[in-house]
Amino acid sequence: MLVNTLIMIAYLKVRKDRLVGDIQEDFNSAFPFLKIEFYKRAGDTGRQAIGKTVPLAIAGLMQEGILKVDDNMSVGELEHIFCDQYGANVQVSRKSGSLWLETTMTDKWTLKQQNDHGRELSTPQYPQEEKR
Repeated sequence: MLVNTLIMIAYLKVRKDRLVGDIQEDFNSAFPFLKIEFYKRAGDTGRQAIGKTVPLAIAGLMQEGILKVDDNMSVGELEHIFCDQYGANVQVSRKSGSLWLETTMTDKWTLKQQNDHGRELSTPQYPQEEKR
């Protein structure tokens, strides 16, 4: 995975022989306050999370490629690309303190906005000392 630090761009190698955890680590390296989870369709019962040690081939990956992810991409866009181009169901979550919250209500936000908001919510704020 390559990462450009001025404008956050990550190139994710989406291959059937890679593990779910490999993609998660690559994504999290670029966006440390976001995480991506893979799910399989579970019919009427909703969805079932896929573990980190599962190969992408078993996780439902239909197509391989290099996915360019930049910080101006919306969460919804990323989720749709994974589904439409690769056949994988994913959900992005944002860190909020010690919790991870699904971004379903803010899918239109860019990855940068989500990551920045996660940083704000997860970084301790200390009161500034008054100057005399």
